[in-house]
Amino acid sequence: MKKLTKNPMKWLVFILTISVSFSIVFSANTQFTKKTYIIQMDKSAMPKSFSDHNEWYSSKVKSVLSNSVDADIDEEERIVYNYQTAFHGVAARLSEEEAEKLELENGVVAIFPETKYQLHTTRSPMFLGLERQDSTNVWSEKLANHDVVVGVLDTGIWPESQSFNDTGMTPVPPHWKGACETGRGFMKNHCNRKIVGARVFYHGYEAATGKINEQGEYKSARDQDGHGTHTAATVAGSPVRGANLLGYAYGTARGMAPGARIAAYKVCWIGGCFSSDILSAVDRAVADGVSVLSISLGGGVSPYYHDSLSIAAFGAMEMGVFVSCSAGNAGPDPVSLTNVSPWITTVGASTMDRDFPATVKLGNGRSLTGVSLFKGQTTLSTNKQYPLVYMGTNSSSLDPSSLCLEGTLDPRRVAGKIVICDRGISPRVQKGQVVKNAGGVGMILSNTAVNGEELVADCHLLPAVAIGEREGRSLKHYLLTSSKATATLAFLGTRLGIHPSPVVAAFSSRGPNFLSLEILKPDLVAPGVNILAAWTGKVSPSSLPTDRRRVKFNILSGTSMSCPHVSGIAAYLKARHPEWSPSAIKSALMTTAYVHDNTHNPLQDASTAEPSNAYDHGAGHINPIKALDPGLIYDIEAQDYFEFLCTQNLSPSQLKVFAKYANRSCQNSLVNPGDLNYPAISAVFPENTSVSALTIHRAVTNVGSPVSNYHVLVSPFKGSAVKVEPETLKFTRKMQKLSYKVTFTTKSRQTKPEFGGLVWKDGVHRVRSPIVITWLPPM
Repeated sequence: MKKLTKNPMKWLVFILTISVSFSIVFSANTQFTKKTYIIQMDKSAMPKSFSDHNEWYSSKVKSVLSNSVDADIDEEERIVYNYQTAFHGVAARLSEEEAEKLELENGVVAIFPETKYQLHTTRSPMFLGLERQDSTNVWSEKLANHDVVVGVLDTGIWPESQSFNDTGMTPVPPHWKGACETGRGFMKNHCNRKIVGARVFYHGYEAATGKINEQGEYKSARDQDGHGTHTAATVAGSPVRGANLLGYAYGTARGMAPGARIAAYKVCWIGGCFSSDILSAVDRAVADGVSVLSISLGGGVSPYYHDSLSIAAFGAMEMGVFVSCSAGNAGPDPVSLTNVSPWITTVGASTMDRDFPATVKLGNGRSLTGVSLFKGQTTLSTNKQYPLVYMGTNSSSLDPSSLCLEGTLDPRRVAGKIVICDRGISPRVQKGQVVKNAGGVGMILSNTAVNGEELVADCHLLPAVAIGEREGRSLKHYLLTSSKATATLAFLGTRLGIHPSPVVAAFSSRGPNFLSLEILKPDLVAPGVNILAAWTGKVSPSSLPTDRRRVKFNILSGTSMSCPHVSGIAAYLKARHPEWSPSAIKSALMTTAYVHDNTHNPLQDASTAEPSNAYDHGAGHINPIKALDPGLIYDIEAQDYFEFLCTQNLSPSQLKVFAKYANRSCQNSLVNPGDLNYPAISAVFPENTSVSALTIHRAVTNVGSPVSNYHVLVSPFKGSAVKVEPETLKFTRKMQKLSYKVTFTTKSRQTKPEFGGLVWKDGVHRVRSPIVITWLPPM
């Protein structure tokens, strides 16, 4: 199911199937002795007999503890965390029976079982227009203050990296309340004016998996994995000249907001990232004073009221914090997104105009083009041909041998040959290690239909080239029809100015947002393929235990890499416009995004080499320079987001999860969820075919010239007429807000979604909102 548009009934069934599977998961709590639960409390319900909230929370937990010998633990040991800023309550170790009893207690808003999250794993500043040869653009100006702190929830940080050099930075702003927690390998002096905070969160992890082995893992903010260092440097790394990976991608590496500060919140460990730890980190980061949260991880999709990260992000948003999350790496399948709440900025991944080409020269004279980051001793000569071997067949089904999984290659068949391996199941670099261990002299990594033509470069341990699916089919045909098939591999270094670019990465998770079709997700895409940034000194660039190489910079791909691009640019926008709300920043990023590549054609989808749509790229590709001066913004208050939740058929107790401390109640100001003042427009016609017209309302705030006139342009649609009223918006002052409405009238119900856009233009600004029109099939 490559494209949502090919079989609408199929994708709707798919959505329903997923929905059912989630409900089954939620109802199938197994009877473990004890596990961690997150308990949300109504802070205002505390009886006057208690001196503080933590005492009350502890008392609540104690009141439901079993009297059995097994449960006879000091109640304080049951408490894993206390939450008190973006979220209020505790995390505690309970039996299922105890959790069910606690849920009925007065003052308990909701209980969430512990959830496991996974990481979604320097050319980009120039590609994004952030630095020019003449350094005259506004992004190159040094800000007078460095007050913006970005909290990075990840695997920690490698403080010795030059990307975290604080030379020239002003003293840490007085509003900052963070701390530099010490531990093995991390001292107070590892924080500076760039790394202003470092905290660790592991109580939930240890409650689920047992004590951390401190000999094998740093129980401190020091980053052993590399992922956190890479994302932190992408957000706000200081400029480092001559950065490269084994000679590839040579140049100056710098973060999106090199003047911003970094606070590292280590929430991920060897065994994963747990929701109670993530929630505590968000809670602490907001209290510390971050302006932006960058979270490159995800744990599937749960209903809004059942997603602890979504609830914590709502609390952060209420306090003015911009939250950016990765969309996930489950593309190109539709409905594969995580982190879909409208108050979160959900980021997909795209390519840049830089590549690392390599070629496969076949014995029949033909050359195949691929990519590689291989650098090292090679026994391969470009003047000599080597025998090819492929352990699969010409059938479409894959087998363990064709995937080059551990223990599947016969050294008698592989030794001295170049092995063709299909992509999938195991890490790409690990396949090369399997080939090397079996005596192969090289590897050609062939994409399957899942990955299409997307090429991701890797730092292999043996000569290896990755090729697309079409080239892979051609290669296998040559091998299977020739008795003496041969090839050799060549590595061509770094190339710039690649066309077309950007292209939406095949792995980037896709919409629609099945929780709410009216909220278009992802929000936008940003560079996430072959990104160079700082790396840990603890592990190799391939992360394989057998790889003894150590590098200061590494090249990684994933929405984990695109998320910090957006976080860093949001930090810069916050520094330039400190009065902007999180939704204003998000609007500026979305309405200035572009949907055409450097060949002036529509953005492509790497999985099909066909044009991508708004379910693939959201509002489009991020355009930082334009976002500084968007002209108009779609602002959304916290109460507006709550009003959106009021349209989602949630029960009073489910709504209370979000109403909590601001004492919110439904004012019923939104006629339908599509009326949330979102920068994207998604019109969903119901199953009832008698509904032939839908009207969606929006309001824009003028942040450009005080006196300005905007005129509207709308794409034509096959299935619907579109009318915008008024067609002109006349502003007479800055921060003036004007409303408009868009009426969609069905001409002929379509069997698949239609995509287009609405643009407000004043001769200087171009404020674009993507439009999706969906007709749900009659029941």
